[in-house]
Amino acid sequence: MGAPEIPFIDTCFHGRHISPQILADLSPDAWHLKDYEARGGYLALRKILGSDGGPGLTQEEVIAELKTSALRGRGGAGFPTGLKWSFMPTKLPVQKYLVCNSDEGEPGTFKDRDIIRYNPHILIEGMAIAAYAMGITVGYNYIHGEIWESYERFELALDEARAAGYLGKNILGRGFEFELHAHQGYGAYICGEETALLESIEGKKGQPRFKPPFPASYGLYGCPTTINNTETFSAVPWIIRNGGQAYLDIGRPNNGGTKIFSISGDVERPGNYEIPLGTPFSKLLELAGGMREGRRLKAVIPGGSSMPVLPAEIMMATDMDYDSIAKAGSMLGSGAVIVMDETRCMVRSLLRLSYFYFEESCGQCTPCREGTGWLWRMVKRIEEGHGTLDDLDQLNRVADNIQGRTICALGDAAAMPVRAFIKHFRDEFEHHITHGSCMVPDYQ
Repeated sequence: MGAPEIPFIDTCFHGRHISPQILADLSPDAWHLKDYEARGGYLALRKILGSDGGPGLTQEEVIAELKTSALRGRGGAGFPTGLKWSFMPTKLPVQKYLVCNSDEGEPGTFKDRDIIRYNPHILIEGMAIAAYAMGITVGYNYIHGEIWESYERFELALDEARAAGYLGKNILGRGFEFELHAHQGYGAYICGEETALLESIEGKKGQPRFKPPFPASYGLYGCPTTINNTETFSAVPWIIRNGGQAYLDIGRPNNGGTKIFSISGDVERPGNYEIPLGTPFSKLLELAGGMREGRRLKAVIPGGSSMPVLPAEIMMATDMDYDSIAKAGSMLGSGAVIVMDETRCMVRSLLRLSYFYFEESCGQCTPCREGTGWLWRMVKRIEEGHGTLDDLDQLNRVADNIQGRTICALGDAAAMPVRAFIKHFRDEFEHHITHGSCMVPDYQ
């Protein structure tokens, strides 16, 4: 028997949300529990607990399905989810915690907030299944402080789930206990880093921790903790209902299932598009309506602003999955696809990104605290026509001295775009330096 047919889906963030898995056939009011149950919601939780009349699934069987599915973390790192869950010491008689990272602060990313706004119960069910699989009784969803509507929506969905017996002391009468809480962040980009997020939940300044120890052994309040992204947890119910192999068959080996791509920039229909991993970028661009006003594609940042930019000729020959993007010289990251047409100045684009990372550095590490400011100031000098050709080599040297030398990945996030922009669009930087102006034609 073949895998379920998964169509290509267009989901605009201001309008319809139609998808076979996460953003499934949603109208603006379809976030309520009754609507979710009508779409098969909580059947996966009933299946693992045996409250559907079946035998139920053991913790090991749930994790095995996740491993078979090849579901990889959808927050950016792409680490195998089933493997991460297996690290949790399920039999250890201590308090364990489950944390969802909904601190969506990466420029270009807007998928997680739409999951919470339009389909919050799929996240709640996914977290409950994860808690069962790892023997966890308490969970938190850390929601970015600048998306207040999503936070309110999630709180209402939690109330519905508790009232229906899907959360609490004796879930569905099967002796399983799991309580889930929403925690509002305060808009700091650095809190998207998992250990800074834990510090913030504990009421401390959101700064990354040294690793090791890793959260699986020493996480929230010093206890074993598993952290996954919103989209990752939201993929779990479909996998449990349909089987890990069916999910794997939708995508590619080592790249199972669908992925939500947040497309912004110079396309006709910006929005969230849930498609099978391995879909050609050219098809994704077509789904987004193609280039705005018929202009030519110039460059794409395929995984959020922290990922290396790729020129049009490379992206048009690349598929949208972790391994293909890595082979092309970038990373899939969060799936935020930033599309730039021929009117975009690459120097000006890098200047905006460099300023963001300079502003968002927490200041804990000297290479990041000082280096991000140097990067921004040098790019600013070039943009304003006062740079020198030596600045290009100096930018690469500063990036080299940041990347891999900080506690968390924010330093890498600042350094990688600089190196990639100069590598692929050096002629534009040199033109700014030698002519004191931009080489991009004026389309205004």
